Amino acid sequence: MGKKRENINKAKESGKVQDQNMANLFDYEIALQVQEGHEKGCPSQTNSDQETDEETFEEPPSVREDRRNVAMRMKERKFKALVEFRCRVEDAILGDYLFGKPSNKVGGEDNAAIEQLKEIRLWGVPLMPSKRHGGTDIVLLKFLEAKDYKVLEALEMLQRTLKWRKEFKADEILEENLAPGFENLTYQNSSDKDGHPVYYNVYGALKDQQTQYRVLGSEEKREKFLRWRVQYMEKAIRELRFQPGGTNSIVQIIDMKHAQGPTTKELRSVCRKSWKLFQDHYPHLIHLNIIINVPLLYYISHTFSSRLKTQRKKSKIVIARPGKVTSTLLKFIPPENLPVEYGGFKRDNDDDFSLEDKVSEVTIRANAFEHIRIPAPQAGVTMVWDLTVVGSCDVSYKEEFIPDDEGSYKVLLQNENEKKKGEGVRNSFYISEPGKIVITFDNPLLKKKKVLYRYKTKPTVPIYVLNKK
Repeated sequence: MGKKRENINKAKESGKVQDQNMANLFDYEIALQVQEGHEKGCPSQTNSDQETDEETFEEPPSVREDRRNVAMRMKERKFKALVEFRCRVEDAILGDYLFGKPSNKVGGEDNAAIEQLKEIRLWGVPLMPSKRHGGTDIVLLKFLEAKDYKVLEALEMLQRTLKWRKEFKADEILEENLAPGFENLTYQNSSDKDGHPVYYNVYGALKDQQTQYRVLGSEEKREKFLRWRVQYMEKAIRELRFQPGGTNSIVQIIDMKHAQGPTTKELRSVCRKSWKLFQDHYPHLIHLNIIINVPLLYYISHTFSSRLKTQRKKSKIVIARPGKVTSTLLKFIPPENLPVEYGGFKRDNDDDFSLEDKVSEVTIRANAFEHIRIPAPQAGVTMVWDLTVVGSCDVSYKEEFIPDDEGSYKVLLQNENEKKKGEGVRNSFYISEPGKIVITFDNPLLKKKKVLYRYKTKPTVPIYVLNKK
């Protein structure tokens, strides 16, 4: 390994690795192999402590070594595709055919057009590779990945995207006032476990026919809706960082609750158009689509069609039925970042908790009781707690305050017969004497359930003291 690093350092010093930004995307080892292979006029070779492809056939390596070699070849293939794509984009800019056919301008006009093309940007990132911007390779890789690293197809996709943006006036769309009528349909709320911004599309707001007609009742209104979806995507892109190590894609959650039936025909039609538009012109900017509260027929249809198709290793779409919404979202979003209406703990303008407050977990066994005990050893404070039962409204619970003094009375805070409704629950209690909050769960089901909770102590001035003042 030391010899490999020494070779890389020599290559960097001698100028073999010229583009720091490009090399950072992949291991320097791969960069060195590719460039040495081009210099020798032959396929890139592995280091002396690895076997060549020819030697592999003569003496098969171990499974671990074989997987390592496959990964190395895949990185090499991707790196070669990126190098070629960079060259073709540069040629397209200098040759004035980035938007398709070369312009008919001659002389000074042609030079002016090329100089203008050199400054072209996509999503705020310069496309001219020789400018060596840290985000150029990241943007180009999105088009390569969308076309399975087929360079010519990726170039055609990029050209179509730039042409569409010019015709659609996507770069000026942020200045348009398209929000009236769409305010309740989309909002941004925190981030997922990997730092991707999370955007919610709540199409249930169009559940009644009158509202849907007001928003989507004509071709002009549907076109406005489509432009608004593009505008919201452009706003989301402003929150991304096209830099090595930065977050450069979003998570999109589509809530289909109440968005079904014949009255939503126009909504489904315009959503299909926006979906295709994002696939064609915003490749890999959506890290994950999570569709929740889907109707049963939609779920069955999607599941059946998915099994018939050849799936990629990592699917970009996750489907969740109404009973699985919270458990599905919690796979990707921490509970403190998940809105309370989806079973999380996040509330707007929350004065009680912050994202740094720890969330604990307890498992309720099948057909059993479970207790959560929150210590309250100090009088004169208020205990505040959040809790949610993941994936069920059949688990009943009760909350009570039990004083340490055996002569004092217990205080029932929550009725045992009240059921959770799939949302996060918050409660509080002023502690007038030392004791503990005990939350008792009754799980009548034949499978275990998970409970998430957190609590906090808040200094409190009693009401009677305030009244005296």
